[in-house]
Amino acid sequence: MKGRELKPHIGIFGRRNYGKSSIINVLTGQDIAIVSDTPGTTTDPVKKSIEIHGIGPVVLVDTAGIDDSGSLGEQRIKKTRQTIQSIDLGLIVINNNEIGEEEVQLFNELYDYGVPALFIHNKSDIEPLKPTTKHTISNKFSALIEDFSAVDAQNTEHLIHAIKKAIPATAYQTPSMLGDLLSYGEIVLLIIPIDIEAPDGRLILPQVQAIRDILDNDSVAIVLKEREVDAFLKKTGIKPKLAVTDSSIFLKADASIPKNIPLTGFSVVLARFKGDFPKYLEGTPKISDLKDGDRILLLESCTHHVSCDDIGRVKIPRWISNFTGKQLEYDVVSGLNKLERPITDYALVIQCGGCMITRKQLINRLKPAIDAGIPVTNYGMSIAWVQGIYNRAIAPFVKSAESVEDYL
Repeated sequence: MKGRELKPHIGIFGRRNYGKSSIINVLTGQDIAIVSDTPGTTTDPVKKSIEIHGIGPVVLVDTAGIDDSGSLGEQRIKKTRQTIQSIDLGLIVINNNEIGEEEVQLFNELYDYGVPALFIHNKSDIEPLKPTTKHTISNKFSALIEDFSAVDAQNTEHLIHAIKKAIPATAYQTPSMLGDLLSYGEIVLLIIPIDIEAPDGRLILPQVQAIRDILDNDSVAIVLKEREVDAFLKKTGIKPKLAVTDSSIFLKADASIPKNIPLTGFSVVLARFKGDFPKYLEGTPKISDLKDGDRILLLESCTHHVSCDDIGRVKIPRWISNFTGKQLEYDVVSGLNKLERPITDYALVIQCGGCMITRKQLINRLKPAIDAGIPVTNYGMSIAWVQGIYNRAIAPFVKSAESVEDYL
């Protein structure tokens, strides 16, 4: 699955011919999912964007049956379960008041990834929900269950209300990137290089997001290239509240921005905004402990044209190897593709800022490494570490060594 949409993702799961696609069609008001009496009609996960009042735009993900069979069926189930890492809410469809091992296993996987579940007892026109089933769902799974019929769909509003109740607010309420650091009218200096990696005629998403966030907090964004910083500060006499730079030019920005002005990087901002910041703070210093032969995994959460001086594939490996003086191996995995090696093969995982995916997708992407006790960091924080300006880069968010300990 692609992780390129920032909208909340809702996955719909259940056995074959249990009416998952019919529910999708009812919720969207369109015949976008194939409905058939033949089990196994849905193969690969299919996504559809809709608007839910009170939540906003969401992505519904229709998946193959969790009871699929045969070699192709096993592959479909595998893709269905991979979907769990990318969603914010799981809808588990059941029929005939039956809850079997497949549903229990599915719920447990959702729980392991921190994904809340809502059970839907579909085809209630054939057999209504029994009180005993509702009691089991409530007590065994601590989850909500909604009785529903995709045939008459008279209780669609009740289902939507249940979805709104089950999905965490953090999935659709976007926190501020910099708002807690700014007051009305304060100035933020954004230092943006226009180099071979800069898209023609536009800014990259983290830069655009930062500008919008600054404006949303009634502050002022001043955008300029790195070679203009010294002249700008000298001519204007402006003292920004904060300076944010592209991580690839940390050293240049560090030299240009006076020490009494806080400085950080776009990727460090994203590390706190979207990543597992406490784990990043814990894992970044482990760069200094790398040994000859260690393997490092770099996770790019989007796919893009690779330039000759790509930040993830070229610059970061070069900087880390030069900093440590060790013979290291590097793997890069883009998008949300599966890893070619076991996560335990790695001594360190370095995640990009994750501007193109949801926080849930990013956190779940890191979960196997964190569960295995492997240090994790992100692009900007690792660059700051090897270039010797780590303390300055995290200082706007962590005021002291004691504050770092509070995070950990």
